[in-house]
Amino acid sequence: MNPEEMKELKELIEFLKENNIGEFDLERGELKVRIKFAQEGAGDLASMSQLLAALRASQTAAPITLPAVQAASAPAATQSAAPAPADESEEASLHIVKSPIVGTFYESPSPGTSAFVKVGDQVEQGQVLCIIEAMKLMNEIESDASGEIVKRFVQNGQPVEYGQQLFAVRPL
Repeated sequence: MNPEEMKELKELIEFLKENNIGEFDLERGELKVRIKFAQEGAGDLASMSQLLAALRASQTAAPITLPAVQAASAPAATQSAAPAPADESEEASLHIVKSPIVGTFYESPSPGTSAFVKVGDQVEQGQVLCIIEAMKLMNEIESDASGEIVKRFVQNGQPVEYGQQLFAVRPL
């Protein structure tokens, strides 16, 4: 790799870390790179040197898989106490509706109309929760559980990734 490509790769890794992207594949000609962090956005400078060493050593078109990177966590004296066990069991009982595709999240069928669902609404299995636009196709995302919508994780118009959390449903 030439110095310009190395610089671009460093910028790419910084971008991935800043945007909490946990996995990324890059294919440019004969160069194939896969970057996967152990935790979303968990890259650090030590992993950068491992990446650069792996790239320098690679002279083939074989994909490069980087070792998982652990997040460095500094102790925070100002952190609040852990939530009560009752909150944890309630959270564990929630059903999470995840995005089945990459695209753009829309809460309503068209601009200016009301949202398919809001926090507090009761939903049935198979009921449309939102639309995800992918490659100019509008894909209706249906609930895979009946219950009450207790949280929406994304904003209208926000890009979403495959497997990203969309809604939390408290099952009936």
